Amino acid sequence: MKFGKLVDKAWEDKTAAEILKAPPSAMEGLSEKHDEQLKALGIKTIGDLANWTYAKRAAALAMLADTDK
Repeated sequence: MKFGKLVDKAWEDKTAAEILKAPPSAMEGLSEKHDEQLKALGIKTIGDLANWTYAKRAAALAMLADTDK
């Protein structure tokens, strides 16, 4: 699978499993500064971010909002 604009160029040829173990800065638009800020919340990897309770809740609210239209 090609991850194109989801991740930085250095990570485009990696598998999803490898990317989930990467620091958040491997995602397009995030920097090492973001890594430090997220680490304060206990988020050290993209997988941690994906499974973070508050991210899941926000995603659920966004999906529900789409059904209100």
